[in-house]
Amino acid sequence: MLPEKFNVITAPFEPIILEEMEAVALMNRFDTKYAIHEDVFTEILPELKNQYRILEVGGLKYSKYESLYFDSPSFDFFSDHHKKKNDRLKIRIRKYVNNNLSFLEVKRKRKGRTEKTRLKTEQWGTDFSQDELSFLENAYEEAKKLNSTMSNSFSRITLVHKIKAERLTFDLNIEFQDAEKTKSLTNLVICELKQGKIDRSSAFYAIMKKRMVRPLRVSKYCVGIMNLYSGSEVKQNRFKKKTLSINKIIC
Repeated sequence: MLPEKFNVITAPFEPIILEEMEAVALMNRFDTKYAIHEDVFTEILPELKNQYRILEVGGLKYSKYESLYFDSPSFDFFSDHHKKKNDRLKIRIRKYVNNNLSFLEVKRKRKGRTEKTRLKTEQWGTDFSQDELSFLENAYEEAKKLNSTMSNSFSRITLVHKIKAERLTFDLNIEFQDAEKTKSLTNLVICELKQGKIDRSSAFYAIMKKRMVRPLRVSKYCVGIMNLYSGSEVKQNRFKKKTLSINKIIC
């Protein structure tokens, strides 16, 4: 549950329900990400109320998410991020807790554009059905070799532009887990601007520019792996600068 202060600052927003979201599903899109302190988030959110509506599910203006991530035995998906490859994958099961739905999801990043496909699932792990394996093998031929590497949970506030095909998500209370450890990133908010095509006239761009906050290519999967695994287990030296930036934000 989010603190009461978020109920106060989200109250002025006009709501939008899930059924209305289909027009801005943006399963094929451009993403621009930022990482900010929770205090900055509480300051900028009221500035967006005239341009955006807020997703409301079951009377709540935030949604709880849980994700289970998969990778190859040699962490190929993480490594592709680390090497900044232009064509890379993420595979996960994502549970939308508020409406008790889970999807097996494949996210492919190609030259800056994000393509997401998904399949409804009832399971949480690598016990994939034949249909699920076929779905995964369309993206990754060695899907049978996938291991679960970590899970995360967070609360998300979703804004939808009143006119443009544009969504904004803010992820708070981010927590990572593996079989042995739990790591919480207190005070960190990951913001993601999702657009069908890059539009620098977005009100959110203007607010971030005014505050001199620059985009940060940040993946919750990669941040989780860096916090749960050592450098001897997974090579991550190229992410040191990014890790320092995040640590500076949450201090």
